[in-house]
Amino acid sequence: MSGSKVAIIGAGGVGATIAYAALLNGIAREIVLYDIDAAKVQAEVLDLNHGLRFTPTARVVGSDQLDICVDADVVVITAGAKQRPGETRLDLAGRNTDIFRELVPALAERAPRAVLLIVTNPVDVLTYVALQLSGFPSSRVIGSGTVLDTSRLHFVLAERCGVAVSNVHATIAGEHGDSEFALWSSAAIGNVPLDRWITPAGKHLTPDELNDIAERVKHAAYDIIRGKGATTYAIGLAVTSIVGAILNDEHRIMPVSTLQDGAYGIADVCLSMPVVVGAGGVVRGMDVPLTGGEQHHLISSADTIRDTIRSVGF
Repeated sequence: MSGSKVAIIGAGGVGATIAYAALLNGIAREIVLYDIDAAKVQAEVLDLNHGLRFTPTARVVGSDQLDICVDADVVVITAGAKQRPGETRLDLAGRNTDIFRELVPALAERAPRAVLLIVTNPVDVLTYVALQLSGFPSSRVIGSGTVLDTSRLHFVLAERCGVAVSNVHATIAGEHGDSEFALWSSAAIGNVPLDRWITPAGKHLTPDELNDIAERVKHAAYDIIRGKGATTYAIGLAVTSIVGAILNDEHRIMPVSTLQDGAYGIADVCLSMPVVVGAGGVVRGMDVPLTGGEQHHLISSADTIRDTIRSVGF
């Protein structure tokens, strides 16, 4: 980690929050921010530097020139149009694909050994687009995927089950969006399968309750966007955890968005299933057991993403 460099593309609410979370967690020796708005990026960098007295040692710099990203170990892309109230993530695809056509090749040229971590929505579509435009191996182009959705699921389940969030083991899979779904068959509280867990009310969670939980998770971002315009804090922490897993070679299991190569009967699309994340991005995949219903949901989610990928010319 002594020489690690993280470049964050976009100094808006998400990008700046990722930089803040990365600084607090001490995951890199150098954090660079890029944005086309020179005044904005310099203000964010100055604000972060004023707090260095209270954080692990790091260098924080910013610029409106992409050369600041040269030789970065991880490049986090947050740049793009914001999601509007009532707009789905897939509606953003065309606008943000146009941005990526110019941005990604320029970043690949400046940081040819980096892991590209895509955060811009629709993240699954743009992870595929970035993979094609960069020419990088698929292990080094990943999306934040359903890491945040899974954290939201853990929060809601912890509330319902009366336990700490860290005791919840469950995953949201598929698209980071409206076709996502929970892998209930492998969910557990501690060492107890979820379908056998007794809630504080003395009951098992019913199928209707599980559906309600999944819907709350699916629509959580829309609730936040209506109230404050954008999600920032949780995605900042989620992305920082992915970057930390890469730079520290943690071999952490995470549902990031990656290229599917035939597993689960799905290929030529990026979506989220649990994989092992470490140095170089995706270390290896996993053979996650699925029920027939879960397999159906995964294929349906893949079809939704693939249709949008084709609609933007990839």
